[in-house]
This record gives sequence, structure tokens and C-alpha cells, in this order.
Amino acid sequence: MVFASPIFIFLFLPVVLILYFLSPLRLRNTVLLLMSILFYAWGERFFTLVMLASIAANWWFGLLLERFPAGRGGKTVVAAAVAVNLGLLGFYKYSGFLVDQLNALLVPLGFTAIAFDGPHLPLGISFFTFHALSYVIDIYRRDASAQRNPVDFALYISLFPQLVAGPIIRYHDIHTQLTQRRTRFDYVVSGVERFVAGFGKKMLLANPLGEVADAAFALPAGDLTTPVAWLGIVCYTLQIYLDFSAYSDMAIGLARIFGFDFLENFNYPYTARSMQEFWHRWHISLSNWFRDYFYIPLGGNRVAEWRVWFNLILVFLACGLWHGANWTFIVWGALHGLFLALERAGLARVLERLPVLVRHAYVLITVMVAWVFFRADDIGAAFAYLGAMAGMNGAAQGVGVERYLDLGVQICLVFGILASASVFSRLTADWRCRAGQSRGVLSPGLDQLRIGADGRIALAGRFALLAAIAWLSAAQMASGTYNPFIYFRF
Repeated sequence: MVFASPIFIFLFLPVVLILYFLSPLRLRNTVLLLMSILFYAWGERFFTLVMLASIAANWWFGLLLERFPAGRGGKTVVAAAVAVNLGLLGFYKYSGFLVDQLNALLVPLGFTAIAFDGPHLPLGISFFTFHALSYVIDIYRRDASAQRNPVDFALYISLFPQLVAGPIIRYHDIHTQLTQRRTRFDYVVSGVERFVAGFGKKMLLANPLGEVADAAFALPAGDLTTPVAWLGIVCYTLQIYLDFSAYSDMAIGLARIFGFDFLENFNYPYTARSMQEFWHRWHISLSNWFRDYFYIPLGGNRVAEWRVWFNLILVFLACGLWHGANWTFIVWGALHGLFLALERAGLARVLERLPVLVRHAYVLITVMVAWVFFRADDIGAAFAYLGAMAGMNGAAQGVGVERYLDLGVQICLVFGILASASVFSRLTADWRCRAGQSRGVLSPGLDQLRIGADGRIALAGRFALLAAIAWLSAAQMASGTYNPFIYFRF
């Protein structure tokens, strides 16, 4: 059950909203928890028990950590918690990959291959494992208190807007909202608007561009011409941003309806002028997680310069591996880590002296080359695709670009580029921004907003535009069959 599916929008979500808002305040977390478990069980069935086991174990670890000071006892408990969580993630996500690599070494030496079918990968296991790790580490660091109510803790891990594809919500950012949030009309309106904006971004832009990208990457190397290769990677570059940021928009909007205030997850990363800035804007919740729970404990910027470069590359190798058990993701992470280390070593100073357009081009080309590895099925396919982009595969008589670049795709490319460049940012601005409120502070009710005549006209136009987006997106959802969410597989 995905957000952009009829069963979610026309059945599951209305039922959740009715039950939630009709329930007494003291029971609303219980209602959300039960519906979140149902949401997960709809697709995962038996593997819901894996998530519930993770919840139970980490709730117990949190209570243990409260009983021990930050000494040997606390270190033992947090080490055990980290081992259990990474062990769970490692078994389900990486055991098959590791056995394949071991067989690749053993078979040439004459040994019999190990027969092992990798286990089913539970949806969202990378995300709810990182949520659990955030919880136990925050308790250990005394950044937050352990959650004694098992319902409230289980809701933190399993809240359906962020359960299977993020954003990664760190416990210390949300622990007070689990019990002290308020539902306000302006939050609900803002949440609906944000959800609709993400819905449109997904259905009207990401999906059509994704079809072109899939077609280009599916072509044999002998049929892949240079123009088609470039069209394919441009479409994929836009698709992965529009698709994942759309999911984040929808998750943030849904959470806001229920009174939660999630941090932003994207800030127009393709407008960056360096790779360091790119990672300040792309998948912010993940980059902040790796910074706070991995990079800084390694020493961060407080160690010798060569160690900083090493730490950056190591962290992004881990980031690549987090995305999937495949060498393509490892290479993707290594490329990002390498360029971050190069910028740290002096490339950033060179970039600062270059024209802005050159700096943008540097980021976009680096990102697109890395996306080839991220999208390709294996390393060989990635290098073949890069060869086609460089005109080195000799496919001059292959499929023509006009086969894919019809008027609809051209329109999606234009609007996708504009959406990636923050042109439509007003569609996702919430009531607090329009009321001049600072971030993180509950906004006033609509009756307290002082909006002039021009403002009312702008709001009416915004409402009409969002209504049109909702209608067009629903029509596209009803008529189409191509509707993936890229980050579900991670």
C-alpha cells in the first residue's frame, strides 16, 4: 500500500482520519499505532513480526539504559543494542550479498558453492533500524529520556507516514511531540496542501520521467545511442529527486495532519554549487544521521586532515551500502565520499573562484555520473552506460532519441527542472511561513492570521491550483500502472 495508490487515498487514509479525530485524546496514539501496524502488515504480513520484535527489543534496551549511568554498564547495553539492530539489518539485507561474494572467492579455488537463498527484505527495514539506533543512542547520550509507555515508543518507530521510506526522524527531535502535540486546523490545512503538492510531483512528473529512464537503462549497449543515454540519465536524475522528495512531502504533510512537525528532508539539492552543499540539501535526515551517529564519533573534523578525508570516504561507503547490497551502491557512495574529500583537500577553494554556472555544472555532472551506478543493475552495465554517454559504445545507429522525447516528456522535463530549482516552492510553504512564524513554533489559528486582500487572492489561486493538481494526479493514478516509489526498496 503506497501513498499514491487508490486504496490508500480513498480507503485507508479516510478511515484513519475518522478514527483518529473521533477518538479521545488519550487513545489517539493507540489508534495511530494500530493503523500503522495494519499499514505495514498490508504488504509485509508475517514480516510485521520482525518490526514488532525490533520495537520490543529497543524499548527494553532504552529502559536498561536509563538504569545505568554513562559508564561501563551503559556502554555494554548500547553496544548490545547496536549489535542487535545491525545484526537484524545485516541478516535480512546483506547475508545473501555476502554469501555471493564468498562463493565468488571459493568456487575458483575448487570449493563447492554455499547454497543459500537470501531472506526476504522487509520493507523499510533500513529506516526503522536507523530510527531504533537513534533512540538507543539518544538515551545513552542523555539527549532524551527513555520512553516508558510502550505504545508511544512503538508509534515513534512505526508511524506510517515515515515507516517504509523515511524521513529518518531522530528520537530527540520528536520525543515531546509523542505526548504533547496539538491538532490545529491550520496544521491540518497545511498538511493536506503539502500532501497534494507531493502527490502531484509524484504522479505528474516523477512517474512519466521514470518511464523514459527505465526504457533507456533497459536498452542493450549496442542499441543505446549517446543522445538516448543522456536523455535517460537526465530523466532519472529528475525522477529520483522528484519521486523521493514527493514521498517526503507526502510524509511531512500526513504527519502535520496528526500534529507532528517533521524536519525538512530536501532543500533543492540540484541548485548546489559544491558536493558538500549538495549533501546539506539532499536527503537531509540521512546525512544528518550519518554525521551525528557515525562521522562525529569517528572524530569528525577534529582529527588529522588525512583522517578527515578517510572518515568522509568511509562514511559514504557506509551510506552507499545502506542503500543496497550491491557493488553499484558502494561505488556510488565511494564517488560521493571521494569528491567530498577532494573538496576538503582544496578543490572547494578552486571552485569558489569559478563562475557560478561552472560550479553548478560540476555538481550536476558529478551527481549524474554517480546516479548511473545507483540506477544500473551491475558495475558492467554502469560502465557500458557511461560509455554510451561518452559516445564510446559505437551505437550510432541505435534507437533514436525522438522515440522517447515526445511532447509530454518535453513538458515533464521543463516542469521537472523548474520544480528542482525551487520555482514552485510556494506550493509547499505552510501556514507558519505565510504567517511569518519561526520554524518549530506552533502557528496561530487561521482566525489570528492577518491576511490582506492581495494575500487572500493569492491563497485562493493557490487553492485552485492545488485542487487541479489533486484532480489530475488522481486521474493519472486511476489510469496508469507505472507507479513505483524508488526508495521503498531500501
